[in-house]
Formats: sequence, structure tokens, C-alpha cells
Amino acid sequence: MLQKVFIEDIPALMMIGQHSQIYQNMSEELQSIVTFDQFKSMSDEYIQGVISFQVDLKSNFDGITIMNWIDDSGLKGIQAAMDGSGTIVGLLLCPLERFPETDQQQTETTFKLPFRGEWFVFWGGHHVMNNYHYEHESQRYAVDLVQIKDGYTHQGDLMYNESYYAFGQDIIAAAEGKVLMSENDIADNTAVGVTNEDQPMGNYVIIDHGNSEYSIYAHLKQGSVIVKAGDQVSQGDLIGLCGNSGNSTEAHLHFQVSDNPDLFEDGSMSLNIKWEQEAAVIRGNTLDGGK
Repeated sequence: MLQKVFIEDIPALMMIGQHSQIYQNMSEELQSIVTFDQFKSMSDEYIQGVISFQVDLKSNFDGITIMNWIDDSGLKGIQAAMDGSGTIVGLLLCPLERFPETDQQQTETTFKLPFRGEWFVFWGGHHVMNNYHYEHESQRYAVDLVQIKDGYTHQGDLMYNESYYAFGQDIIAAAEGKVLMSENDIADNTAVGVTNEDQPMGNYVIIDHGNSEYSIYAHLKQGSVIVKAGDQVSQGDLIGLCGNSGNSTEAHLHFQVSDNPDLFEDGSMSLNIKWEQEAAVIRGNTLDGGK
């Protein structure tokens, strides 16, 4: 008989060797990827030397509960995802690489949240479980932001951009500066889930704030960008609308600050952002940008 598990108990069950209870609750897809013996062997090896795991994140998103745990050393993580039926649909044993030198530095410019109203941090933080960008130096402190209502990013037909709450929402300048460049003519991906990898940033705005700090706003809605190179903007000025252009699977804002306006130039570095009022722009948090 299947003994159901609660997502909160997964690390503890792993620590006491109850691998079969975890495995029995995995989806068929997961079980097709890894056998029970492989899972047991990997788990036993992974937890060697670990005293305990502490909760780092619990978030509900599009019908899926996601939890992260980090061990006492800060160098080993576990991530689990469970659907509404209690089936484990994702389980990741994730060694955590850290970059303390840049984690402890911040931009000279203080940035406000680049939106109005409430937005949800889908990717953001200082390890790869919370922020997949983190392992890439050029995007390490980037964040991806969506809007959520009642736990979902959308209402209606998932294939239409207009079904996503973030689509068409105001995007504002996070700090004063001079627009260095912008793009406004790239079509939004009309079939949600299909991306434009040839033009990965889609429509964008890049603002020069001095001190070799450039804020980048990507995946904006086609035709919505209202600033151009040379324009001076103040903090809070409207610059465009959230879209689904470029390498984007659904409407969201990709925001980061870099030391180079060319995101893809070798040596370009993402900078750890000094947020106004020390906003916690970390995966799973809902933040209010005001009116």
C-alpha cells in the first residue's frame, strides 16, 4: 500500500534512509529517469556528512508546491516539487556553488522595483535553486518577475499572451539615467512556450546610470517601448510594457544591472543590486512596487 508523504518531510525521510517511501510517491516520469537503486545510492552518498537540512523556500505556483532546503554548510541543497495530488514531480540534489566576494558587493546606484503593483519573484537569489541565472557570471544577479493571482500567472487560454497577468503591465525606470539603447520591433511570441532564441532579449531598454552600471529590462511588449537612445529618464518613469518577446516562455520581466551594456560580451558581469528599502527580491517573494 502506498504511504503518502508530505513534501516537508522529504529531507528527513532521506536522512533516516526511508528512500522507498519517497520513491513510491514519485511520478512515473521521474521513476523512468532514475531507478530506485540509483536514487538510493545517490541519496546516501549526497547526505554523507550532513547534520540537518533547513527550509530555505516554500512556494506555491501554478498548482505546484516547491520547497528548497540547505544543509548546515550552505553547500548542499535539496529541491522538491509536488503537485496537488501529492505526487513528487521534481526532486533535485543540488550542490551549491557560492560567490561570496560579489555577493557581498552592491551597486553604487540604489534601484527601486521596476514595476507598479504586486509582482512575484520567479527567479532571484544567491544560489541556483532560487535563481538559475546565478551560475552564469553575466546574469548572476538577474531576476525574473511575473504577476500572480490566486497562485497562478494566468487565467483563460494558456496559449494567448493576454491570458497572463503580467502581459501589458507598466515597466518603469528603476533609477534615473540616460537611455543608451532600446529595441521595440520584435514580435511577441504568439504561441506561449515557443521562444525566439535568435533575439534572446526581445524588446528591451538599457539605461546608463554612471559608474559603469547599466540596468537592463528585457522581453518587453512589441510597440510598447516609449524611450529611445539619448532620452533622460527619472526614477519611476514609464519606459514600456511587460511582454513575451525574445527567449521567453511566458510574459515576464527580466531585470538586471551589469557593468557592460552588452549582456553577451565576454567578461560582462552582472552586479548585485542595491535595492531601495532593502527589498528582498528572492524567489517566492511577492513585492509591491507601489502605484
